[in-house]
Amino acid sequence: MAAEGIRLNKYLAECGICSRRDADKLIEEGRVTVNGQKASMGVRVTGKEKIAVNGKIIQSPNDKKVLAYYKPVGVTCTEKDKYAKKTISDALKYPVRVTYAGRLDKDSEGLMIMTNDGELIDRMMRGANRHEKEYVVKVNKEITVEFLEDMAKGVWLKELEKKTRPCEIEKLGKYTFRIILTQGLNRQIRRMCQAFGYEVQSLKRIRVMNVCLNDLKPGQYREVTAEELEILYRSVGMETD
Repeated sequence: MAAEGIRLNKYLAECGICSRRDADKLIEEGRVTVNGQKASMGVRVTGKEKIAVNGKIIQSPNDKKVLAYYKPVGVTCTEKDKYAKKTISDALKYPVRVTYAGRLDKDSEGLMIMTNDGELIDRMMRGANRHEKEYVVKVNKEITVEFLEDMAKGVWLKELEKKTRPCEIEKLGKYTFRIILTQGLNRQIRRMCQAFGYEVQSLKRIRVMNVCLNDLKPGQYREVTAEELEILYRSVGMETD
């Protein structure tokens, strides 16, 4: 007779917490509890138990939570980093453990999608899907027509040995522009600007796919609406429950 339930590491992965390997590390470090007791390696669960990571209760994979969160400047997108002054786990106080679908660097601010839906995160993060992300950027010197044209064509990033995809870009002011990307290379906009002698002074993400920052203030979050969720899930080839 097969043992009841599934291994805890697999369950945590299905909840979108982390990979199975990282789940094993969390269990080894004693950071996972089942019904108030520290979990042991290899334990099996059914999902009916009270399972917590770092004291935060995990919702079952069928109880999806998707948040729009305004990440402030200075918050590091990591679950745990002894060198980070403030991690996203410290900054976002939410009763259910959620993680991010797409990072923003510490010096940037704006919209992040936070969820406990591992499959949604996976599909949103696939670069081949070309999901749009929109930003407002301020640079240190006046924006020229040539700069806008060159940025829109795609930029060779020597450090990454990659050329960025063509993008949509629009001048908003003397030093500010709006840009829509369909990829997420490391510090992409900052590197693109640097290639033309510009330095980014502020960078705010205002939209991820169909979800917008709207009137959220730094540090605030809201649950994504049912209408937004339906469009978001459909955009990645998933269905809402």
